[in-house]
Amino acid sequence: MATSDELAQIDISTEEKDKLVAEVMRYALFKTHQNSGCPIKREELTQIITKNYRQRALPALVIKEAGDRLAATFGYEMRELQRTRATSTRSGRPSSQQPSNQDAKSYVLVSKLDPEVYSKYVEDTERAHVSGFAFVVISIVHVAGGKISEEDLWRQLKRLGLNETDENHPVLGNNKQALELLVQQRYLLKEKIAGPEGHSMVYELAERALDESISSKLKEYISQAFNAFSITCSINIYKMFAKELDFYFYFEKEI
Repeated sequence: MATSDELAQIDISTEEKDKLVAEVMRYALFKTHQNSGCPIKREELTQIITKNYRQRALPALVIKEAGDRLAATFGYEMRELQRTRATSTRSGRPSSQQPSNQDAKSYVLVSKLDPEVYSKYVEDTERAHVSGFAFVVISIVHVAGGKISEEDLWRQLKRLGLNETDENHPVLGNNKQALELLVQQRYLLKEKIAGPEGHSMVYELAERALDESISSKLKEYISQAFNAFSITCSINIYKMFAKELDFYFYFEKEI
């Protein structure tokens, strides 16, 4: 919460500041729901604040307080994501995934509620298959060493009954779009690689998949699955998971 002295230095009243905080909170909640949990660019939040105000220190103050209030009111952490590097082709040229200065920082809302409370009051079981699909894909990429070619990834997913060309899957709908959503949500990075036979696409784990809250759970589940099997049986284990749980497997509680 900003102090009176801080507000006086910025030359804004408490009422004006509270109104901006509320606008940022509403935008974050609406945008997260509208875009299926895709990150919100810091620039978008800044534009809300600077539309009628020009104080340089104001955006940082308002965004921080909006995050504090989202946590206190709804139990959501407004977690900042920042890309640590830009992906590039092996030929040394930047790929289409290279971030610009404008989108270098973004935010996602992550539930910090107790798992039992979340499950009882927040969890949407009708969308559990989305998290299950993400868990399976991230697990496959993790087992492959954190990076896998598009061809190999679809080869593994095909064993689960997920074909790249299927646009009417009974649960996921368009399978390619479901995979692309993981890129937009920053669980995966998609990179074009130049090779002797032309260009190919490669997927690797991105910031959200590498976050300790996810990676620790991922390693735990994979360790359990591989307890009595060699790594060559990995896809059969994923198939067992998918069949037994029907993709209803949450690895992170998010909106």
